[in-house]
Amino acid sequence: MSLGRLIVIDDEKNITFVIKAMLERAGFEALVFNDSRLALEAIDSEAAVGGLDTVITDLYMPLVGGMEVLAHCRKNFPQLPVVMITAFGTVEAAVTALKQGAFDFITKPFDQTDLLNVVQKAVQTSRQREFEPSTLGTNTATRVSALQGESAAVAELKRTISKVAPSSSSVLISGEIGTEKELVANEIHLSSPRKNGPLIRVNCSAVPSALMDGELFGYERGAFSGAVASKPGRFELAHEGTLLLEDISELPSDVQAKLVKVLQEKKVERSGGLNSIPVDVRVVATSARDLQASVKSGEFREDLYYQLATLPVRVPPLRERLEDLPILVSRFIDQFNHKLGKTISGMNVDCIPVLQKFGWPGNLRQLENVIERTILMTESENLQIRDLPEELTELVHNSDLGWDESTKSFKEIVRHRTQNLERELIEKALSETSGNVTRAAERLGLSRKGLQLKLKELGVKR
Repeated sequence: MSLGRLIVIDDEKNITFVIKAMLERAGFEALVFNDSRLALEAIDSEAAVGGLDTVITDLYMPLVGGMEVLAHCRKNFPQLPVVMITAFGTVEAAVTALKQGAFDFITKPFDQTDLLNVVQKAVQTSRQREFEPSTLGTNTATRVSALQGESAAVAELKRTISKVAPSSSSVLISGEIGTEKELVANEIHLSSPRKNGPLIRVNCSAVPSALMDGELFGYERGAFSGAVASKPGRFELAHEGTLLLEDISELPSDVQAKLVKVLQEKKVERSGGLNSIPVDVRVVATSARDLQASVKSGEFREDLYYQLATLPVRVPPLRERLEDLPILVSRFIDQFNHKLGKTISGMNVDCIPVLQKFGWPGNLRQLENVIERTILMTESENLQIRDLPEELTELVHNSDLGWDESTKSFKEIVRHRTQNLERELIEKALSETSGNVTRAAERLGLSRKGLQLKLKELGVKR
């Protein structure tokens, strides 16, 4: 099975031949093009059906150059990572490409290890983004985000953003998986005095630990095997802008220590370098894990936590803003009508109570997935209960919908309410532990086997 499917573009046939051989030996599938116009057609056909993980393109080519390829991908497939190939001595041009949305760059002549490291990172990031409704840098007005809705929870989130955005202090955005913390970070950047500066994004869970230091702080030529050219880190790229550190809880301990120093001194030192480089960067970090608990367990540095949490922002889970569901559903239907070429008019009102009874452990991303599946499967012009996925329609029979306590015995009422409470607590524990049954069981004071039995008994899906 292929580790990933890539398109490689370079007008030099020997370069594409070498890259293709390197990638295929490592287990990737590579389509190579020496004509960038043909490559654009292939990108359109492959990416449209989800069959493409990464594009690698030379920076300078006749007819259609690498920057034009990048612009095409950013406009039409913003979630598709684009890696730039640049000749030695043109690193400044590659840095410009990074600031305009390129995922990374490699320098000719390139080392096989360096090439594969960048490709593996890009493919992993691409596959993590498959379930994200959007990517930073696109028009926020057209997106369904955590800020859409009229609930008290959303109003409080907007008030918090309006207070923290004007500052240059670090921000820590906490929230469960799927709450779209990255879009909140984007809103903070766009509402800040740094909005005209770059917003550079690093997914700490997608970068291998051994590469994280170089990713953030850069390295000089010869700093290690495979470092055939100097490379600026993400801090340098984010100068006078914002650096978004996603999943900060996954940052290796040695890099945590170095990050503390950088935040204090406002300077970075490249690996293998002798000079400190001043940086003016605002750091915004996100975490789905409880960082205070991680500090207590020794997994996260206390001094770094307090550096980052100068301005804490909490993104509410969907279950705390269920009154926003009609608005969110309507926006998602519009989004997928446009994306899928459908003409769904809306959702029947009797579906909303069903949606409001669901626990939504995956939050907005899960809701988006449900609406997309429902639109794809329905034969109606208006979404009905029968069109909803099985895990939701089961609620019609297993929840309080249509359940009249006045006709039930005392024991039945107690059992029913107890099961609902158990279900809510288990869903919350699973959500907070990213679906990890062992850790959820520990939180609930149950054995792993005991929790598995409860999952089956209550029909809770991980």
